[in-house]
Amino acid sequence: MYRLEGERIILREYRREDYPHIRRWVNDYEITQYLSNIFLYPHTEVDTEKFLNQMLEGKTRGFVIAHKDTEEYIGQLDLVNIDWPNRVGHIGIVIGSKEDLGKGYGTEAIKLIQDFAFNKLNLNKLELNVLSFNERARRCYEKCGFKVEGVIRQNFYKDGKYVDTIKMGILRAEWEEAR
Repeated sequence: MYRLEGERIILREYRREDYPHIRRWVNDYEITQYLSNIFLYPHTEVDTEKFLNQMLEGKTRGFVIAHKDTEEYIGQLDLVNIDWPNRVGHIGIVIGSKEDLGKGYGTEAIKLIQDFAFNKLNLNKLELNVLSFNERARRCYEKCGFKVEGVIRQNFYKDGKYVDTIKMGILRAEWEEAR
């Protein structure tokens, strides 16, 4: 498994000891309100165990975002559904540690995964989905060079109402030009 190092964070493999950190945020509405149906609120212990086992077994290419000096859990960034013939990957990210929100760790993590995806995996494109009301995430993605590619209207039912999902993407050439 890879270990990616930034200035303040690392992207490292999942570990069994990450379980309590994941359990802490998966049932915290302040965190999960911004997520799609990957982690439905509330998230059972069995669901969390199954997710962590998939990561430990390498069924999905996922990383824990951790403090560089302590390797303490901050969140997760997963590169999933890689379409190898077309060289397209889909990412999902969550900062699960509330005290680490708004400190730029998400931006740093995305920049690390972009370098990994484009230079190590030779992907041509990264995609992501973001719920329309998640302004903080959209600003982060735009800062990292992602562009809006479309809106999927009212495809997600959240808190008693339908919301849009915004599809965003960045091409390798756009990423290289912005560096």
